[in-house]
Amino acid sequence: VPLQACGGGLVQARGYLRLSCVASGRTFSRYGMGWFRQAPGKEREIVARINWSGSSTDYADSAKGRFTISRDNAKNTVYLQMNSLKPEDTAIYYCAAGVNWYTLSDYWGQGTQVTVSS
Repeated sequence: VPLQACGGGLVQARGYLRLSCVASGRTFSRYGMGWFRQAPGKEREIVARINWSGSSTDYADSAKGRFTISRDNAKNTVYLQMNSLKPEDTAIYYCAAGVNWYTLSDYWGQGTQVTVSS
């Protein structure tokens, strides 16, 4: 399930972005999906995750109330809608896939840069 993430960019604080991650292959709907991020000098951290059907989601405390993860299995795509962005959201965002939707350890995308200016 190779993954291709896109949608990053430069946005002002309080703005919004929507990230997309497209998976190739026929087995996308079998995998949980998620978004991680890594800021300069910091460890990679989970942002949001979603199970194979989209019926369950989980968010980091920093993302709750501002970010929404969703998926469209017909399009092999997972989304991360990010609203009310803050400068501290600046990071490279990676999508990931896993049979275990909590560990998401099977496949990684290449990352997309999100920069939030103050």
